[in-house]
Amino acid sequence: DLDFKAIDAVLKDGKTVVYPTETCYGLGCDARNAEAVEKIAKIKQRHESKPLLVVVPDAAMALRYLEWGSKLQELADKYWFTRRSPPKADEGEPDALTIVARARPDCGLASGVVASDGTVAFRVTSHPLAARLSRELGAPLVSTSANISGQGQLYSASAVQQSFANQPDQPDIIIDAGELPQRAPSTVVRVAGDRVEVLREGEAAINF
Repeated sequence: DLDFKAIDAVLKDGKTVVYPTETCYGLGCDARNAEAVEKIAKIKQRHESKPLLVVVPDAAMALRYLEWGSKLQELADKYWFTRRSPPKADEGEPDALTIVARARPDCGLASGVVASDGTVAFRVTSHPLAARLSRELGAPLVSTSANISGQGQLYSASAVQQSFANQPDQPDIIIDAGELPQRAPSTVVRVAGDRVEVLREGEAAINF
């Protein structure tokens, strides 16, 4: 069994972790820790100006960090429903949806998470392990794909280890949750007032 309290302690100490998500293995850290976010960019060999998305266990946590509006609420109700307690029996597993929206000015998230235009990309994760990591942390968890920037997504811990084996910067912890099903990446939409723009077509078919 995983020692979530120990993992929580190292995340709060600025360490990085590879963990399973509903799409692929993700690379994450405490989204409030600027040094840890910078380390993620180095591990991925990714330009620091490109912001990192985050996952949370439920819409209630997202609400603390985003400027909430009616359209955002509509999308949350429709696509982030499974994190309600308890979900309805006929709801099933959701397609992954990442929502880009304006962050609250006092949100406390690192600059590598909040984009230059003041927006941040959030997803309510349906993966129980990822959700618990964020819940134990009490904050959003960075969730970028656990690979070198520009390379394909990885679906096993062994593939992640192999990818980073000879790199100067490596994740601090890799959680092995076995082979993950190969699913499409999340659909990404931007919400600005009542307008919704699809930035990336993924598994979720968006109707608005």
